[in-house]
Amino acid sequence: MKESTSNLGVEKIGKLLLQYSVPAIVATAAASIYNIIDRIFIGQGVGALAISGLAITFPLMNITAAFGAMVGVGASSMVSIRLGQNNKQSATQILGNALMLNVILGIAVSIITLIFLDPILFALGASDNTLSYAKEFMEIILLGNVFCQVYLGLNSIMRASGYPTKAMITSLVTVVINAILAPLFIFVFKWGIRGAALATVCAQIAGSLLVILHFTRRNSFLRFLPGCLKLKIEIIKDIISIGMSNFLMLIAGSAVISIINLSLSKYGGDYAVGAYGIINSIGNLGVMIVIGFNQGMQPIVGYNYGACNIARVIRAFRLTILFATCVTSCLFLLAEIFPSAIASAFTTDNKLIELTTIGMRLNLLMFSIVGFQMVTSNFFQSIGKAKISIFLSVSRQVLFLIPALLILPHFLGLNGVWLGSPTADITSSILTFIVLKWQIKKIKTSIPLQ
Repeated sequence: MKESTSNLGVEKIGKLLLQYSVPAIVATAAASIYNIIDRIFIGQGVGALAISGLAITFPLMNITAAFGAMVGVGASSMVSIRLGQNNKQSATQILGNALMLNVILGIAVSIITLIFLDPILFALGASDNTLSYAKEFMEIILLGNVFCQVYLGLNSIMRASGYPTKAMITSLVTVVINAILAPLFIFVFKWGIRGAALATVCAQIAGSLLVILHFTRRNSFLRFLPGCLKLKIEIIKDIISIGMSNFLMLIAGSAVISIINLSLSKYGGDYAVGAYGIINSIGNLGVMIVIGFNQGMQPIVGYNYGACNIARVIRAFRLTILFATCVTSCLFLLAEIFPSAIASAFTTDNKLIELTTIGMRLNLLMFSIVGFQMVTSNFFQSIGKAKISIFLSVSRQVLFLIPALLILPHFLGLNGVWLGSPTADITSSILTFIVLKWQIKKIKTSIPLQ
């Protein structure tokens, strides 16, 4: 049953935000849970160096997923705005173009990456000890990449078109499949790190089939219709323009992780790379939950902005910041109080546990303020201000984090690598606050409050 979009303009903001965010959180957290499940089973079933090899693949997986996220975020934002304008025909065209774009990009990225896989992995920080693990994992992931793209793209549109609960259930199905198959393939079939990758691909295939099935049903509010799959350049340009913020954020994030891995390898060796793999899994879970809140906010903000109800737009934005900050603050406390216990879930290697404990406390030191920066960037994306969103998304990584990673280790060694993220968190949040105050004033004066 469709969860109608008409309530976006009248229902209480808090109720709407929870209604749309909880399913979105489950959906976005699924990708992070994949990584956590893979790392736990690989660490316990294959070994510490396998975790390090898996950590090397994370930026490359981010890059491949970035294309699906770009299409999903761009298309879902456009669908929300079109539905707010009661333009269902245009929303249908966006849906069809999003599917085709996901398929084309998924195939193209896989082919290009497989051809150059070895040099790419070395460039990302792989050593002779970790290359084989990273390569075995990515070969399987890339073969199933097109299914990942379709799942990411269409699941976002499913949620934006009024089916947040169904989108959540689809994501839960993929998580359950991965959680069942990963230990089966690793421990029973003895397929090692390839088994973990195959479990993830199987889950993504199931997810992609479920979202496609949804949009082919006659009772779906938004579904594939004749002619909607024909690519239209203006729609493609708009999808890419709006989704570019998320794309660049993930690409920049991948570049940053690569720099971090190379620095960790230099100052701490393969075990430090593995430690960061664990830390990044935990931090990424918090980030994905915030992204879930962002995606829950997106249809509310997009619909009301399209309807010129700016008062509701601002209320949704402020409440999302509150929820996101609560999440990141809780994760910060867990990382500071229980880092050793968290590390022990991934490995029994004492050296890796020790490195992870130290690194987690330093790396997530300012994690509590990350939610504000992320929500604000997504807010501008949701109202179609793509350039501002791109600037804020990329500023943390490019303007602040990369310089910190290049400078601090020269003076502080391995601890300098760990402290790069909290340094960037502080500086980027200050910049975000300044831009926000300026833009909110412009928005309030440009459209009368209702």
